[in-house]
Amino acid sequence: MADHPDDPITTTSAFPPRDTAPGGYLEPIRAAGTVLWRGETPEEREVALVHRPDRADWSLPKGKLKSSEHLLSAAVREGLEETGMRPVLGRRLPPQRYLKDGWPKQVEWWAATAAHDAGTGGGPASGFRPNDEIDALEWMPLAAARRRVTYGHDIQVLDNFASGPAETFPLVVLRHGSAGSKSGWDGDDLLRPLDSSGRADADELVRVLPALGTPRVVTSRAVRCAETVMPYAAAHGTGIRTEGAFTLQTAGAETFADSAAADATFAALIDDGLPTVVCTHGEVVPPLLRAALDRLGAPAPQQLSLRKGTFWVLHVSRADRGLAAMERHAARG
Repeated sequence: MADHPDDPITTTSAFPPRDTAPGGYLEPIRAAGTVLWRGETPEEREVALVHRPDRADWSLPKGKLKSSEHLLSAAVREGLEETGMRPVLGRRLPPQRYLKDGWPKQVEWWAATAAHDAGTGGGPASGFRPNDEIDALEWMPLAAARRRVTYGHDIQVLDNFASGPAETFPLVVLRHGSAGSKSGWDGDDLLRPLDSSGRADADELVRVLPALGTPRVVTSRAVRCAETVMPYAAAHGTGIRTEGAFTLQTAGAETFADSAAADATFAALIDDGLPTVVCTHGEVVPPLLRAALDRLGAPAPQQLSLRKGTFWVLHVSRADRGLAAMERHAARG
């Protein structure tokens, strides 16, 4: 492995010491990348490396975010541009932090498979075409990839990938987009629609959610929830299932969630093992996630609540139904 100024210190929890603004914050360069893998068994597993002729290096597919680009979309775009294959993002890996020309750079990473064969990890390199930026792509076993990559931070990414489950499925818990105020709506609250901000979130989900494949949609019966996921479902040919268990109930002036029903329904989605988006209400999210994390054998963070138009992604191991990763995003980045 060649020495290089991009090499990080051993920890990924902080940036290495620097000469510029020591002790002060510098907004890091943001980038996203993927460990694109294939192989049905651990013994057959290979990862894709790319060669950059201008730097004469071997690395994992990654690149900087464009202005206002969603992090998930950036990871998919960079993978597609550098390998010719559209990644389906699996579990999120720990970020890498290092200095690039004296400025901090933070790269977010995901395990990923090729879109056309996301279930088995069997994506071939047939879509790759050599170009001035990337002139070669090679699939190789993890041990060989560790020896081939040029930079220490890529070795750490490969080790992070190898230390957890490769095969996972996403469960997305999405809070509906903005729908005005309850006090300003005279009719049945279940019929309250999205406002312009909520519709903008729904439109952005059309582009963001496919980073996770083509998850099925389960939604509260409330119009604002259905409208949040309807553009995505229509654009990608995904059916919508309405579910009373994820719907706020009303009794007189009181609004409440049936936590037991919601927990049981979500537990069934975990058992199904299918990529799924659940769109529901803010009141439903924290207790639902606490119960789900307990079922997955994971502790619950203090802040589980979601703002309108934001979502959690739980990456669940196919092998043991344990939590493999968890991340939170806004629909519009």
